[in-house]
Amino acid sequence: MLNRRPERLIGPIAAVAVALVLTGCSPNAEPSTTSPPGTSATEPPVGIVLMTHDSFEVSDVLLESFKNESGIEIRLLRAGDAGAMVNQAVLTADNPVADVIFGVDNSFLSRALEAGVFEPYESPLLDAVPDELEVDPRVTPIDFGDVCVNWDKAHLAEAGLPPPATLLDLADSAYRGLLVVENPATSSPGLAFLYSTIARFGETGDYTWIDYWTDLRDNDVLVTSGWEEAYYSYFTAASDGDRPMVVSYASSPPFEVIYATEPLDEPPSAVMTDGCFRQIEFAGIVAGTEARSAAEQVVDFLLSTPFQDEIPLSMFVFPANENAALPSAFVEHAVVPEDPLTLPSGAIEENMRRWIEEWTEVMSG
Repeated sequence: MLNRRPERLIGPIAAVAVALVLTGCSPNAEPSTTSPPGTSATEPPVGIVLMTHDSFEVSDVLLESFKNESGIEIRLLRAGDAGAMVNQAVLTADNPVADVIFGVDNSFLSRALEAGVFEPYESPLLDAVPDELEVDPRVTPIDFGDVCVNWDKAHLAEAGLPPPATLLDLADSAYRGLLVVENPATSSPGLAFLYSTIARFGETGDYTWIDYWTDLRDNDVLVTSGWEEAYYSYFTAASDGDRPMVVSYASSPPFEVIYATEPLDEPPSAVMTDGCFRQIEFAGIVAGTEARSAAEQVVDFLLSTPFQDEIPLSMFVFPANENAALPSAFVEHAVVPEDPLTLPSGAIEENMRRWIEEWTEVMSG
């Protein structure tokens, strides 16, 4: 998400460290025909388990408001990065540990759908969501962003190098040893970047995506397990590393400005808008939940304007609800590519495993 703060993103699919944290949640704004009135002081709240990735953020005020208005208490089940979370959901599909899942993106969505993790739900708030974000009736789009290559302005200037303009530039010898990417088998942005190269170069013809990755490999690209490692250990604009180009997000620059330790007039990095892949994050009701009505209300809450208004500065992606407000700093520094790359969800579902295996073979060569 599509980033934001550390790998809301996504990191290694390692052992899933699951922390159960008690919180609440909150709609507001849009009326809901399914929302019950708040419970009385003598009635215990309905408990709902919401599985999320570790970068899920929402204010305590909003959570408490939702609990007071709906009588629903949300127990957050943080399941690591997005890849690890999907693995956890798939492994427990026959014996679910959550009622709702948030943070499955279109990079890993096919894996969850194939395992039957979700059951269909159509939120009444979907009228405020662009049609292009809706890909399957079993999941509800909550936010989106673009996975792009970010580059360090000062570092490239000092090296006398022009910023890269296209995906092909990254394989040029002038940029040898300057790019860090994430492993698509363990990282959502890494997988999104792989998809962008497949969408751009295709699988047939004189120069395919496999040829492209062979060139990147020969140009000394560095592969890490996840975004956080790539960004905070190797990217020169955010670490003591030596790689001035990183696969990150088009929304990373506003994060750099807003959370800078010293005030900044502009972000230290910029976005290469060619080759960006549109990443959409979804919420879905877990198949077999025994609290279907309450689960629907939680999905509606995630799509309501109070929650959507918080998304840009809490998770540094764009809200799916077009009625949500965007903060001025986010508007000023975030980049929205005019023509992001995409792949049909059916193609992803059919080919993801093969593509990752072929990528692994190329990079091992």
